[in-house]
Amino acid sequence: MMLTAIGLMSGTSLDGVDVALIETDGKRVESFGPSGYRPYTEQERGLLRQALAEAVDLPQRDARPGILREAERAVTIAHAEAVAAFTAQHRLLREDIDIVGFHGQTVLHRPQQKMTVQIGDAAALARAIHIPVMHDFRAADVAAGGQGAPFVPVYHRALAQSLDREGPMVVVNIGGVSNITYIDGADTLIACDTGPGNALLDDFMYSVTGQRLDCEGRMAAQGKIDEAWIARALQHPFFAMPPPKSLDRNDFASLKLRDVPPADGAATLTALTAAAIARIVPLLPKPPKSWIVAGGGARNLTMLRMLRDRVAPATVEAADALGWAGDAIEAQAFGFLAARGLKGLPLSYPATTGVPIPMTGGVIARP
Repeated sequence: MMLTAIGLMSGTSLDGVDVALIETDGKRVESFGPSGYRPYTEQERGLLRQALAEAVDLPQRDARPGILREAERAVTIAHAEAVAAFTAQHRLLREDIDIVGFHGQTVLHRPQQKMTVQIGDAAALARAIHIPVMHDFRAADVAAGGQGAPFVPVYHRALAQSLDREGPMVVVNIGGVSNITYIDGADTLIACDTGPGNALLDDFMYSVTGQRLDCEGRMAAQGKIDEAWIARALQHPFFAMPPPKSLDRNDFASLKLRDVPPADGAATLTALTAAAIARIVPLLPKPPKSWIVAGGGARNLTMLRMLRDRVAPATVEAADALGWAGDAIEAQAFGFLAARGLKGLPLSYPATTGVPIPMTGGVIARP
């Protein structure tokens, strides 16, 4: 039975809430609906940055001391507003929507301590939008010993099945953190985080220019890459670990550039993202023949060029070039995962998160 699902995603880059509608049975996608976006305000973003800093000391995953309670309320309101605006704009009736997949905002991800924390009050959201909400997708995986990330690979596989191309192929999502899904036929699905995505670059741009990102990679295109710094950064033990593996947004926060011109800093951090993604190739069963890039990094033309240089002769193309909604893929994925969760289908696998057995997940909050 096909379900109409809305997926909501707010990533580690803290830019805002992505919304997307799909029709799916949890195995394949029948049709793509519209997508939308509700940016976080500067005040909300500042609140979330404070929450990230305070979450480091969380004693348990359901604790919301101090600023975290305020941040959770802001996240919930932002998502409710995103759904209300989206359904009004596209004249969708709430009774036409079977389920909403609500990822929430990750403020802490420490799978080795069996801790993953996404803030956002699903019960309050369900009451506000009058639609059932599935949330807390990662908890069951982490509790069972998995990494709890990445969670989008099952959706990447559903998308890839519609492409008529020879494998192996990799879908790489460059958000705050970068992650890959390695697909070779219907059976081989491997996934992991690869390292920093846009987080280090965005934080650097904000600190030196006041801009939230390097638009299209224009700043990086003018800079000189410090290859020696990248070589040192890649000595971090994470890069040599085989998949599956996952990261917290702040795991590489200690990687500090020395005092460099803004263009050189942007070039070096952009190149680090590309180099970290390419570093996964020797750890995969076979070198990929093609790479499909989604997420905010797909709009960074300098990042795409640097990735092409590092994974040649494989092809590298943006997801949008294939007719995929590159910016909406993660939101679509959480609509897809909500449908899978409703049907008790696995959301994660031993080769995607390291969980011992395929795991379903998600918790339903009803209006």
